[in-house]
Amino acid sequence: QVQLVESGGGLVQPGGSLRLSCAASGSLSSINTMGWYRQGPGIERELVASISTSGPTNYADSVKGRFTISRDTAKNTVYLQMSSLKPEDTAVYYCNSRDYVRGALRIFWGQGTQVTVSS
Repeated sequence: QVQLVESGGGLVQPGGSLRLSCAASGSLSSINTMGWYRQGPGIERELVASISTSGPTNYADSVKGRFTISRDTAKNTVYLQMSSLKPEDTAVYYCNSRDYVRGALRIFWGQGTQVTVSS
């Protein structure tokens, strides 16, 4: 099992910045992908950004140029630096991990952290 604990959400004004953190513990494989998803009111959960242990990143078009995902592999921690925040970024942000164990895909989720962008 893998446990994911998010932190860093909160209320921020439009144009502001926030940094989310997600610490993984447990039996996460050394080769994995970690990322952030979000779910706004009445919207399906969507990928925000992901990063693999080998380095490649992936971003939703809506956050490119504003959000940056990074990771500290030694600490099994992933970060999401969010800048130029917009009201439409308001959502619950979920940390996600994916790895393979004996050929089987495992997916784990954090409990979510609320991000509210409002004046």
